[in-house]
Amino acid sequence: MDYDFINELETAINAAKKAGDKILEIYEKDFEVCYKADESPVTEADIAANTIIETMLKAKFPEDGFLTEEAIDDDSRFKRKRFWIIDPLDGTKEFVKKNGEFAVNIGLVENGEVLLGVIYVPYTETVYYAVKGQGAYQERDGIKSQIHVSDRQESYRLLISRSHPSKKTLGVLYAYNDRIYSITKMGSSLKGCMIASGDYDVYYNFGRSMKWDTCAMDCIVSEAGGILRRLDDEPIDYMEREKVNYGFYILNRLENKVDLDKLKHLINI
Repeated sequence: MDYDFINELETAINAAKKAGDKILEIYEKDFEVCYKADESPVTEADIAANTIIETMLKAKFPEDGFLTEEAIDDDSRFKRKRFWIIDPLDGTKEFVKKNGEFAVNIGLVENGEVLLGVIYVPYTETVYYAVKGQGAYQERDGIKSQIHVSDRQESYRLLISRSHPSKKTLGVLYAYNDRIYSITKMGSSLKGCMIASGDYDVYYNFGRSMKWDTCAMDCIVSEAGGILRRLDDEPIDYMEREKVNYGFYILNRLENKVDLDKLKHLINI
């Protein structure tokens, strides 16, 4: 790749960390929780983090477009050469529960490709990042290391959502019990980072998510050698106007893919 996106990466990481500092500041005190029309929670941390990230990115890259969870989408991003997809506080439910499992997601899309992904976990001060064609990395306590998915095929580590349980997930547990070594509940895009780093191996989301939930994670997982796809095995299309993802999976290896037809025969789903 002729252009290494170093300026974009540095700015995104700095924005994510600054937003994370603000999130933690609010996390440590009492805060009000409001609810959107879809009953998802929103707090002052979501809004403050979004303002910080957008302000920093717009100052550096004024020609870019934006899609963020906390701003009205007017489709203007499609008139730009490239655009940022941002979830300023991914895992607001976990933030409200104060379990630490929340993150800042920043992705960059150009011509339908996710070129860059940054996920910052404020509670552990850990940043995961990737640039297309350049590998995936983790940085914590000033130590940077390249990450890669595991090669486990049998006895794999399964992740399930902490706040979004699914009947189909129960079907996976039943159908593949003999191959699952452990089952761990976890919130937010942290699940993708844990698979990218090789700590876990498989995650299935059978519900609704949004493009800002998956964009940064998509790049990090892919650059770490993993697979993130829709349930129909197609890549997520970040150029479509539909912002909802109707299910997706993350795998360390294709051999660990779940047979959805098998689930249908085992349980009534």
